[in-house]
Amino acid sequence: MNNDKTQITATPHHCIYCFDVLISAAKHHPTPLKDYPPLPSSIPDTETPVFVSWHKNGHELRGCIGTFAKDSLSESLPEYTMKSAFEDKRFKPISEKEISSLSCSVSLLTNFEKAKDALDWEIGKHGIIIELEEDDEYYRATYLPDVPKPRGWTKEETLKHLLKKAGYGGKLKDVMDKLSLERYESSKCEITYQEYSDLKIQHDGKKIHK
Repeated sequence: MNNDKTQITATPHHCIYCFDVLISAAKHHPTPLKDYPPLPSSIPDTETPVFVSWHKNGHELRGCIGTFAKDSLSESLPEYTMKSAFEDKRFKPISEKEISSLSCSVSLLTNFEKAKDALDWEIGKHGIIIELEEDDEYYRATYLPDVPKPRGWTKEETLKHLLKKAGYGGKLKDVMDKLSLERYESSKCEITYQEYSDLKIQHDGKKIHK
């Protein structure tokens, strides 16, 4: 990707919209993309990579899927809201009864740069994408910027976990010099269902019914 020094800000409006899509889909699943709520005017329809994540009870990951393609948010935000909620193969699809216990985060990705080496990035600031070709196999995986720091991982530990996520079973030290790494930054916003409900009352004057 090109080195694009752009500042794009994720806001509660992005997360509110994701909750709107999730609630609509959970009640009428499956829902054709054309029937999702339209992107509100409060969200600029920019073209940017985006990831949508769901957590339950504040910490338990329930889904996280996104794209590095610079698609318009009017298409990618509802699409990856749905995919992260219902198609993350690591988890069961989110059920309607879980929604009140969820929080939603939206990460808009910017400033992609090719790293000089596998350690040329900063914990807490950069997300990373690793690529590796080894024994005629290709491995690729990413962590968003907020993954390693809360877990107390060093850069080396992060790379080890990321290689495992990519499906590589060997040792980091054996492929450290072969790793290709791209770093990026993100603007992230997260709200809980309760915050979503309160904001909807403020904006629309209507109470949310589960």
